[in-house]
Amino acid sequence: MVDAPTPTEPPAQLVDPAPPERRVVFVVGSGRSGTSSMAGALQTLGMTVPAPEVAADDTNPKGFAESQWVVDFHDELLERTNVSMADARPSAWFDTGRLNNFEPLRTRLHTWLEEQLVAGGPELVVKDPRLAWFLGVWRSAAMRAEAEAGYVTMLRPVTEVVGSKQRVYDARTSEVHRTAAWVNMMLHVERSTRGSARAFVRYHDLLDDWTVPVFGLGQRFDLDAVKSASANDIRKVHQFIDPSLRRVSLTWDDIEVPRRLRDIAQATWEALDQLPDEGGDTPEVQATLDELRAAYADMYDEAEALTRSTADAARREGARAQPGAPSAVDKVPHSVRAMVPPSVRRGLRKVAGRERG
Repeated sequence: MVDAPTPTEPPAQLVDPAPPERRVVFVVGSGRSGTSSMAGALQTLGMTVPAPEVAADDTNPKGFAESQWVVDFHDELLERTNVSMADARPSAWFDTGRLNNFEPLRTRLHTWLEEQLVAGGPELVVKDPRLAWFLGVWRSAAMRAEAEAGYVTMLRPVTEVVGSKQRVYDARTSEVHRTAAWVNMMLHVERSTRGSARAFVRYHDLLDDWTVPVFGLGQRFDLDAVKSASANDIRKVHQFIDPSLRRVSLTWDDIEVPRRLRDIAQATWEALDQLPDEGGDTPEVQATLDELRAAYADMYDEAEALTRSTADAARREGARAQPGAPSAVDKVPHSVRAMVPPSVRRGLRKVAGRERG
């Protein structure tokens, strides 16, 4: 009698491993607030800053951790919307926000981001002081690329930010303008990241012990590069983060700013400074920031109305300074001008500053 064959286990099915989760960390906030230090730390631990990078210079000798493509892209959009990088106008957010639903732009950015996630790895860092103006377009691109987005806002006292910019950049820009631009930027960044995965990090905390905020981000955003960082990578970050970077320590006694703007800026800083604390990102703090944003907009509207004559004079001077620029009279068709009596035409030329000799 022949024994029946012993049944065998079916061969194991080979299952392809799931692709790694895609993640993009956006480092936002005012320039000179530690955004380069944060992005550089994440990069050193293994996250990717898309190449080529902006070259280091005297203002940031350890590097910016910024993609040149991102900077050029933002400069193009700022030019298109007539907004400056440090624009203090509350209305500027509406100007840049109009691009959020411009489909060719959304497709272009998604295509680039998809390429970076394939070429550079599944965890990217995107950082640029101009970034906050276009978070809506970036949020859309991340969603289309099926990447989880996290937002890190760096916080530094406004007086130190203004003082650092005055020392490093062109001092012809007034402390008043820099303070107003900081208020406008920081209030909008906070509002536009609500409802998203976000974290707030004090620059001073980063310098004192970078491991606490950075590894906290690794857990909050589930960043594999941070959570699995090697001892060698950690040593490199210790060498990269320089506590002596806190070279500017100023108070309001050192900065000449109108009292009303100073009060709004200080109240904004005090509210923002609560957000990094455990349980600090509360509806009450957010309501305070909403009130401050409205107060700043009201103040700016009043200042704009008060200085309307100065703005109009500058606009006229600019028009006169352009050689060959057509005047309002020149824009009228010749057939219409011919119907105007010569004496009236001479009067119009005189008003326009184009009287013939």
